[in-house]
Amino acid sequence: MSDSFLEDDEQGRGAAAPAFSGKARWDAIVSLTLGVFGLVTAEFLPASLLTPISADLGISSGIAGQTVTVTAVVAAIAGPAIVIGTRSLNRRWTLYGLTALLIVASVLAALANGLTLLLVSRVLLGIGLGGFWAMAGAMALRLVPIEHLPRAMAMIFTGVSVATVTAAPLGAYIGATLGWRAAFVLSAAVGIVALLAQAITIPSLPPAGHAGLGTMAAVLRRPKIRIGFVATLLVVSGHFAGFTYIRPYLEGIPRLDVDMISLVLLAYGVGGFFGNIIGGMITSRSATLGTVFASGLIAVSAVLLAVFGQSGLASAMAVTLWGFAFGAFPVSIQSYITRAAQDEAESAGALLLTTFQIAISSGAVLGGLLIDLQGPMGVISFLAVATALGASVMVARGGRQMQLSQG
Repeated sequence: MSDSFLEDDEQGRGAAAPAFSGKARWDAIVSLTLGVFGLVTAEFLPASLLTPISADLGISSGIAGQTVTVTAVVAAIAGPAIVIGTRSLNRRWTLYGLTALLIVASVLAALANGLTLLLVSRVLLGIGLGGFWAMAGAMALRLVPIEHLPRAMAMIFTGVSVATVTAAPLGAYIGATLGWRAAFVLSAAVGIVALLAQAITIPSLPPAGHAGLGTMAAVLRRPKIRIGFVATLLVVSGHFAGFTYIRPYLEGIPRLDVDMISLVLLAYGVGGFFGNIIGGMITSRSATLGTVFASGLIAVSAVLLAVFGQSGLASAMAVTLWGFAFGAFPVSIQSYITRAAQDEAESAGALLLTTFQIAISSGAVLGGLLIDLQGPMGVISFLAVATALGASVMVARGGRQMQLSQG
């Protein structure tokens, strides 16, 4: 099966990509990692600061929590919009603008005296986040040779992993010691460092491709792209249906206390960090294989939770495995999509971003329905089925490719 995956990846390299010349710009990749670390940190900071934010601004915790939702919704729309709206600009200047939005959004959040200014800051952050994610794969493709793309994407996603693990505890600590506004000041400082690093390392990147609604529609008609998006919808919706309600599961099935739940979630985050690294290594051999590995392993962890969930130790180990597996998924699917549309990588990246956001939203909604109807085991069962289907879609596609190559 792996041979078919490798053949398939090679065939995905047929489209003309923007020309890469010179040595690999790993310093520029590091600057992109700093940027995404700052953006994701700022995105998730409110989750650990809801109580002081709501008390200081005179709003409910529920309304304060919607600032995270606003950022995600805006990011889903902004990704394609930024790619199309800035298609005639040098991508270096577009990147500077997106990182500058992180700085401005963080400063506005720190200065917010009410809900309106806070929401404005979160909208600006969503624009920066969506545009950055939509362009990340295409920029990596122009900064390193194609054979090094998985390694570059793994480095960029390391910023996501580190931010996911550290944003909540760091925000909570700073909020308790220096106040919640100081956390956003720190976020702005990270943005300034990232912008300086990008100004030093990012070379001139003239516009490439023909980003537009027609181009995106044409990209969407490519069989490989459609398969990747179907797998993404299945895996990501299953993941967020389960992970959104992981605390009720851990409280209700293995009956863990709050301290143990915190440790298990920390182990999940650490697992995700290492999963990103291993996923990049597997994807360097085959992006299809990396996607199957990640989604299949999530399904295995869900089955373990369903069968052995009453054991606290087994649940903790299964959740850690889940974090490891999902840590490998984004780098794998991003590399797969970028390779499948090298000639229009920005358009494909924008569509992948939107697919992710749709899957996140639908997964959370489905998870809410399932936990109300069937309890925690309902969402875990959906997680297992959805991710197994996602892996099966990629495996079946690899099988078809192998038959075609032998025909």
